[in-house]
Amino acid sequence: MATKIPVTVITGFLGSGKTSLIRHLLQNNQGRRIAVLVNEFGELGIDGELLKSCQICPEDSQDGSNIFELTNGCLCCTVQEEFYPTMQQLLKRRDRIDCIVIETSGLALPKPLIKAFRWEEIRTGATVDAVITVVDCAAVAAGTFASNPEAVAAQRQADDSLEHETPLQELFEDQLACADLVVLNKTDLVDGETKSQVEELVKQELPRVVKIVESDRGQLDPSILLGLQAAVEDNLDSRPSHHDTEEDHDHDDEITSTHVILDRAFDPEKLQQQLQQIANQQEIYRIKGFVVVPNKPMRLVMQGVGTRFDKFYDRPWQPEEARQTRLVFIGRDLKSAEIESQLVAL
Repeated sequence: MATKIPVTVITGFLGSGKTSLIRHLLQNNQGRRIAVLVNEFGELGIDGELLKSCQICPEDSQDGSNIFELTNGCLCCTVQEEFYPTMQQLLKRRDRIDCIVIETSGLALPKPLIKAFRWEEIRTGATVDAVITVVDCAAVAAGTFASNPEAVAAQRQADDSLEHETPLQELFEDQLACADLVVLNKTDLVDGETKSQVEELVKQELPRVVKIVESDRGQLDPSILLGLQAAVEDNLDSRPSHHDTEEDHDHDDEITSTHVILDRAFDPEKLQQQLQQIANQQEIYRIKGFVVVPNKPMRLVMQGVGTRFDKFYDRPWQPEEARQTRLVFIGRDLKSAEIESQLVAL
């Protein structure tokens, strides 16, 4: 029987750096033929498009690309409808694929996805090599989605309706509890003492001994990420979840995504200032997209976590594509019309 294809699941909260990690992996694949399955939250496939711009897809792939996009928002909720057909496609191409990398949405639980690898139709052809959880060191240091009993107690004092941890807090914990490897990312944004404190916070959430590696924006050797041979689907009992006793799990219905597409160019600095202002006005967790810059032949990638932004040029605009500024916003109870009007007025 043919060897099972190893599958690496990359999880982590919105903006932790999953796409950058995979992008670096693809650009430094060391001869591996890697297929990538990207699960996005929102209708615009920004992460999938960003990975395709690496231009490293194998020449023998049937459609010229080994990047598969699912834009349903939560792979853990629609495993059967979205994930299963795509995996069937990939397994048919197993002779041309060395490994598969799945980037989950930042709002997805990893465990329901991994359970799908117990299905007979999948387990005969693939195995979960490892779950890698990416943690934004700077965000956790700022008190975002880290265990903080004192802060929770203060919230309960201020609001009687808060009787348990927030779903986002539970999501952060579940993503860590399922990990075979934790990537402490964006360590360049904090000092040594803060980094040590974050590492201790992360260790408190790990139910067993799991290696933690540091990363400066996803720059890790592929040998660290691939080939862990954990066969995760066979030992899920050691990975506790807040939702183990539930048939289904609930998401925060107020967390939504919206996007803006504009046929115009922006000055990057002015746009960033405006986006930071919008992020201060609304509860926005993640901003990402492509920007047209005046007199620049290159496409600008802009990504924001809270009010912290990164930007870089990833590739030239193609002659056949529309030069549009496309931005996706993910947050709670977003006011889409206000976001668009503020950008149009810039």
